[in-house]
Amino acid sequence: MTALDSVLAQCRSENRAALIAYIPAGFPSKQGCHKVIQVLADAGVDAIEIGFPYSDPVMDGPVIQEAADISLRGGTQASDVFEALKTASGTGIASVVMTYWNPIEKYGVEKFAASIADNGGSGVITPDLTIEESAEWLKSAQSHSINPIYVVAPSTKDPRLARVTSVTGGFVYAASSMGVTGTRETVSIDAKDLVSRIKKVSDLPVCVGLGVSTRDQARSLAEYADGVIVGSAFIKLLLNAKDEQSGLDAVSHLAKELAKGVREGR
Repeated sequence: MTALDSVLAQCRSENRAALIAYIPAGFPSKQGCHKVIQVLADAGVDAIEIGFPYSDPVMDGPVIQEAADISLRGGTQASDVFEALKTASGTGIASVVMTYWNPIEKYGVEKFAASIADNGGSGVITPDLTIEESAEWLKSAQSHSINPIYVVAPSTKDPRLARVTSVTGGFVYAASSMGVTGTRETVSIDAKDLVSRIKKVSDLPVCVGLGVSTRDQARSLAEYADGVIVGSAFIKLLLNAKDEQSGLDAVSHLAKELAKGVREGR
């Protein structure tokens, strides 16, 4: 059982959703990322996703794309992703990496899985990896006892939901609406229906991402989801901050509000 499995089980025993925060490695700077991770951990998030910045993030909205561009211009490499993961897991918070498939393939599939485990990571979210092309990855993930986490969308048909969730570990990542990532004024009504459909074919926790930015939205999702994933809202605060400390303070405040929200949903 990974640290992610344990924390999700603990949240379930407390009858509440988990709060999962996303931050790209190397953003707002290499050292700044480590500071953000510590702030998030101190503010009460249950798990942290470390993003692997990528030059062609087709599923990411403009906020995460801007953060990835800043990170890449700062020279972020795979080693920096694993350093950020080590910092996150070192706080005692369950930690995973979210990455497109190309960086894994370039780094080496077996080597990548080993590096996740060696740095205390619980697993990897692979938004663009299909289960039909997953044989090598699943073998490596199993070999190193990490969770292979797949993303499903409202457009995913029921038979495929069953197939995808059957090879998923940790949690099922449910995209709350069609389209790219980013904060929204409201969270799509598709989310509740998608979570319900997933739960009919899998006992895994279902965590919802794409769009959450307020305590009220977190509370609403926590009524039926097992986890609430927040990324763009934190990144936007850091992008708009006048200086590093004010950005960290804003992230801390939002994380604390969201942590309250996930505890108010049930």
